[in-house]
Order: sequence, then structure tokens, then C-alpha cells
Amino acid sequence: MRRHALPRTLFAFAVLSGTQVLAGCQAEGPGVQRVVQGDAAVPSAPAGRKGTFLGRGACAGQDGGRVFREVDCASLQAAAGVLARYYGPQPGGPRCPDETDFVLHITAVDAGTSERDSSPEGYACMRNLRPPHPGDPGHGGGPLTVAGDCVRTERHGVVKEVACDGTGAHAPEYRVEVAARTRDDCPPDTDLYVQLGGEAPVGCARRLP
Repeated sequence: MRRHALPRTLFAFAVLSGTQVLAGCQAEGPGVQRVVQGDAAVPSAPAGRKGTFLGRGACAGQDGGRVFREVDCASLQAAAGVLARYYGPQPGGPRCPDETDFVLHITAVDAGTSERDSSPEGYACMRNLRPPHPGDPGHGGGPLTVAGDCVRTERHGVVKEVACDGTGAHAPEYRVEVAARTRDDCPPDTDLYVQLGGEAPVGCARRLP
């Protein structure tokens, strides 16, 4: 995940990761929704499913490429579960849980029949049901940067998250040791501040040896 990085005396702010999975939800006739990615489309919900589309605790399966549809969590096709589900656009909305592996963006659906058959704009915070978990601290992926993650300098003023064990294409340069409420709460040996968002929005990072 890319982050704007500035010297220790300044503050860094976040930009969205290219690893984020983007999808949309559109209507396909009364009572049927679909998740779309590019030109691909598949039915979104298992038969008999009611309630919020991709609500908390629901599961999604992937049908080739980056297309997801809602499936029963007991299904062999289930690949990821919904940790949290929010309405409205993600920028300015609630932060996903730290353990989120990727985010699905869902566009508004107006089936023209009932509220149950429609769905407002929103996003689902997803975690893979099986490893790998790129959102876990130090793994070098996921849509969020959290305490325990490592970053490297990508260009002037920008850092990018990388694996802490050095198995990626680039070696880590800094580790986010602590998530704090303010810069003043960071340890005195902090070398870089990174904006994380949430209730503890300041990442206190130290340069690695």
C-alpha cells in the first residue's frame, strides 16, 4: 500500500492501495443482483438469501479474474468473508478492521421493486477464509497499513508497504512500531510518521538497520 511519507518533523498521509479489489453491484431483473468487474458479471446471492447484500458475516466466491459473487459460507466456492459492511463511499467513511485483506466497492442498485431488492452504495471489508492474508502485519499487502507493517521509499515523499521478511522485490526500510493518536504520543526514536486513519491515525515508524 502506498503512503505519502515525509521527514520526521512532518506528517504523512495515506493514499489508496493498488491492491484494492474494486467491484460494482448492479440489478439484473427483480430480486436479482450481480457483482460486476469490467465486462464480467455473475449472480451475486445464493438462492433464498435475504437482507443486506454482502452483509457482515456473509461470504463471497471468485469466478475467474476479479469477479466476486455472494455465496453460502459452507460452499466450496466461498473464498472470503465480510468483516464489516458500510454504506456510502469509502473516502471519509469508517475504516475497515485492521485484519482486512481487501475491500469490495459496491455501487448503488435500484431494482425498482422494493428496498429488499435494492442496495445503496457501499463497501465490504473482506478477509480471505484461507491463507494468504496480505492484510496481516508485516505481510506487505492489504488495503491498510497497520502497526507491524514495513514500508520502503518509492519516490520522494512516498513510501510503499513491503514484506518485513525481505521476501519481496524490495527490502523494507522502516517498520511501523506503534499506532498513536498524535505525533506527541510516538516514541522519541520515531524516524517517520505515517497516517493510518481510524482512532489511532498516526503510525510511528523506525528505520530498520
